[in-house]
Amino acid sequence: MSSRERILFVTGRLAESSVRRTVPTVAAAVGFDYDIQVLGISVAALMHVGWLKRRLEITQSYDKVLLPGLVQGDLEELSDHFHLPFELGPKDIFDLSEHFGKKSRQAVDLSNYDVEILAEINHAPKLSDRQLVEFANRYREQGANVIDLGAIPGVSWDRVGEVVRLLVSEGHRVSIDSFDRREVEAAVAAGAELVLSCNSSNRDWACQLGAELVVIPDDPSDLSTLDESVSFLNAKGTKYRLDPILEPVGYGFAASLLRYATIRERYADAAMMMGIGNVTEMGEVDSSGMQLLLAAICQEWSIRSVLTTAVAPWCVTAVKEFDLARRLAHYAVEQRSLPKHVTSALLLLRDSKVRELGQEGLAALAAQLTDPNYRIFVDGGTLHLMNRDGYWRGDDPFEILDRVLIESTPLDPSHAFYLGYELCKARTALTLGKQYRQDQALRWGFLTVEEPSRHTRLSERSQSSRGGE
Repeated sequence: MSSRERILFVTGRLAESSVRRTVPTVAAAVGFDYDIQVLGISVAALMHVGWLKRRLEITQSYDKVLLPGLVQGDLEELSDHFHLPFELGPKDIFDLSEHFGKKSRQAVDLSNYDVEILAEINHAPKLSDRQLVEFANRYREQGANVIDLGAIPGVSWDRVGEVVRLLVSEGHRVSIDSFDRREVEAAVAAGAELVLSCNSSNRDWACQLGAELVVIPDDPSDLSTLDESVSFLNAKGTKYRLDPILEPVGYGFAASLLRYATIRERYADAAMMMGIGNVTEMGEVDSSGMQLLLAAICQEWSIRSVLTTAVAPWCVTAVKEFDLARRLAHYAVEQRSLPKHVTSALLLLRDSKVRELGQEGLAALAAQLTDPNYRIFVDGGTLHLMNRDGYWRGDDPFEILDRVLIESTPLDPSHAFYLGYELCKARTALTLGKQYRQDQALRWGFLTVEEPSRHTRLSERSQSSRGGE
């Protein structure tokens, strides 16, 4: 008697050919037996639990039943009715191997990190108390450990102590970024735990504050000035962390990295910090990829804190990006494992994989259609739109829709809007080489905003209408 798991796969008519091509390959690789039952419905996503209870027939013994991933309703009703475990499969049948792979592979733990984030509120004196609290709370939600108050050089901030007390009362750890003695002393007295920054110009009085200091060189190109401050603070018994200053690209970026390596070798056990905002803010590029590189440098050189900002439009999510990057870098370094196929949270513009039916599969699907509902695909560098009335393709949604309006069933305004919206998403996917799945949100990593399918919206609207009768 076979000990292999036996699974019943349930699908609709349009997905039948894809299911019959995919399941045998996965079954052979994973090691299970199977049957496939095709129900009398075109689109599997339109299935729901009540309909399945009436239409599904199970006459053999199975270990479980795998349904299309978009089936609606409580699967326990089916399990109770058929006395079998029911499970949702992937939303896309081509992800079936990953679905089974996840069952046998332990989930990666990305909860650990050891690099602290200081999130700077720029030009803090110009902001109201309400704005300061909103910024601080937002940065904390995105992963910040410390809120850094950025003062304005040459502008006296009389309320800095009040602001620090306010943020501390809200549960925030606070640092102060100023060389103004009066501002710094007021901030530390109110609860600021870290002072940015300290060099020969202020170390005489900064060492008396009782707070931790960030030590920087007087001149970034001359590390001997940092050494002098370190010797001075060691003699005073002052706690500090070292920051050799990360320079922007074009202003000595590579040389500044060498300074960090030099300081780490020279002070093997010292705490260090890196101001990564000098790179992410000062280069007009998407910042998520840079964050992983910066996090990896910090992880490998034991730089346990970073200072970042989130001001420029291209890096307004810099705090969250680095929070994700530090966790991924920690995992990669600690486990000696590539940061690949672990999480797609930082993959914003591209997708980790793109599945396509191919021209043969699309043509076979188009030939099966007997209803007026439109199916949209992005495949082979082309947009594909099809229903029972025809099969249209191209790379311009406007041209495709113009032809549809001439050759197909007239569209009501609601359906026309839906097609326009989906074709817009499809064109975006085509431009960026992303995966497009009709009625599903495009994937933008941690920025993805999920959206209900058209079927779900219509169902909710119908239920709401019935409830009002």
